[in-house]
Amino acid sequence: MRISVFVLVGRCAGALKEMAVAYRYGTGPIVDAYQLTMTLVGWLPVVLATIFSMVLVPVFVELRAQPLADQTRFLGELEGWAIVVGAMLTLLLYACWPLALHIGATNLSAETRAICRQMILTMGPIGALMLVSSAYAARLQSRERHINTLLDGLPAGFVLGFVLSAGGEVSALPLIYGTVGGYLVQTLILRMLSVRVDPIRHGLRLTLKAPQWQRVYRAVRVLALGQVVMCCTPILDQFFVVAYGDGAVATVGYTNRVLSLLLSMGALAIGRAILPILSDIIGVGDLSRARHTALKWTLLMFLLGTGVALVSWLLAPQAVALLFQRGAFTARDTAAVAELFRWGQMQVPFYFSGLVLLTLFASAGRYREMAIIALMSFVVKVVANVVMTHWLAIPGIFAATALMHATTLIYYLVYVQGWPTDTATTAAGQP
Repeated sequence: MRISVFVLVGRCAGALKEMAVAYRYGTGPIVDAYQLTMTLVGWLPVVLATIFSMVLVPVFVELRAQPLADQTRFLGELEGWAIVVGAMLTLLLYACWPLALHIGATNLSAETRAICRQMILTMGPIGALMLVSSAYAARLQSRERHINTLLDGLPAGFVLGFVLSAGGEVSALPLIYGTVGGYLVQTLILRMLSVRVDPIRHGLRLTLKAPQWQRVYRAVRVLALGQVVMCCTPILDQFFVVAYGDGAVATVGYTNRVLSLLLSMGALAIGRAILPILSDIIGVGDLSRARHTALKWTLLMFLLGTGVALVSWLLAPQAVALLFQRGAFTARDTAAVAELFRWGQMQVPFYFSGLVLLTLFASAGRYREMAIIALMSFVVKVVANVVMTHWLAIPGIFAATALMHATTLIYYLVYVQGWPTDTATTAAGQP
């Protein structure tokens, strides 16, 4: 419940930010460029951050039982390599963004592409900040300190402040300054809190001598491909959306922002709360108990997600109008976002319940199965995008996402049926 409150506060900051952006920019070229830029800047760091949250939390839980020298070495090496990899990702973005814009934004106006170029040059380092802060957040989460969930709203809060304090001229600078400043402050605060909760003195190291890297390497080796593929979903959707011209990217972006309020309120809270708990259960060798606990939460979250989806479908026009319909955001924009938002409700029950089983598999170290499921679900998403958009246009993207999450849930249920049902199991999920 405490995590849910943190999520609510953070997402309310995001909702207020979107309200301010909608009021000032509507669905114009600046919002199109901002959505596209954040997708290009963040998608690969989000992949690595997702892997960090799955792999590092169980590693940090086990690390507490290791000698102090091993803890110090691993923490120093982890922080050092997170900074180096983040910097390399930023340089890679600067090298590849002209080609990405040429391929993915050909149907957008010249003004939108020019704004996107300006934003990428100044917002490129955000990816490195995302990656480094995820390592600090995983350290806090392993201690069941979930203040990082509240701090997720800092970038949105900064954007809100800059947009509201801007003068009469409509420009992209408030979005740029607010986003970069928010992620920078979030990273600094997370580092301070992680050191406070786990006060082990360590310097930056660029070696890989800590014994914990063997487990991290084994996990990442089988998990990375599946996560890279799954995190390509926003890029895939952007590729389909830009084909519908100016305004489409912004409309879908507003829809996804409202959807994220629902998805994160349940999914983020449950995921962050249950991962260290399942890691502890599996760490003592009780895989059967962990499986039973996760299946109960899967059913509960499916029922909760169904109820949330029904209520949200009924209230969609009123909710979108309350959030966005003012200033440059017109009633026509409200109708377009509300329609897509209703289509997006199809994914909510499957997403909520599937995340519980994903957390179970991550806690048990079943990364190979997770990678296989991610690959198969992404194939379903690609095929469904092609077919559904041909039938339904932009709403087909949301229908395809729902089908992808339903496929993921079914695959996890099939795999988990093969797990042992007695308590004669060992740690790390090995029967």
